[in-house]
Amino acid sequence: MARPREFDEAKVLDAATRCFWARGYELTSVRDLVEHTGITSASLYNAFGDKRALYGRVLDQYIECGIAERIRRCSAMPPRAGLAAFFDEPLERSISDPDHKGCMLINASLEVAPHDAGFREVVADALRRIEAFFLDRITAGQADGSVTRRLPPEDLAAHLLGTLMGLRTLSRVRPEPTLLTALVHTALALLDEPAAIACSAD
Repeated sequence: MARPREFDEAKVLDAATRCFWARGYELTSVRDLVEHTGITSASLYNAFGDKRALYGRVLDQYIECGIAERIRRCSAMPPRAGLAAFFDEPLERSISDPDHKGCMLINASLEVAPHDAGFREVVADALRRIEAFFLDRITAGQADGSVTRRLPPEDLAAHLLGTLMGLRTLSRVRPEPTLLTALVHTALALLDEPAAIACSAD
């Protein structure tokens, strides 16, 4: 009969997330994980497998509890408002985070995805989900008149995805409020008709 675990798995995953997020995958050692989670290396391996497996659990949780939850919340809003709201949280984090950690998903796309086919697919799938959300909301916005029809919805969705990745990458090295706010506001302005942009500037 298996012995019950003597630790809170959710708390351990949260601690491991903070560790990986702050240091990255390669620079995070098992010793770091033991120190931050407060459990032994044997318990870590028994519960989660090796470091790669634990990182996979952490990344999955980050995607489902962060990104996917935000997609669900913003999908319930009117299309144009939902698109703007989707950027509110990453913009605020990009400006206010004193450690300049960026986005764990974007960090994974730069650090581990190029060298690990398994993680590359996890990251690519998450980015496809974000792009699909953008496309769905843009299409709905074009239908109700809140988003311009001057550009194809696929092009606008791709642009917003690139903006998101640029925002979170820039936040690692240049977390300047004026720069990051301008990046997001300009991208969102492309969703509006020229007349609406002109009126808002008056």
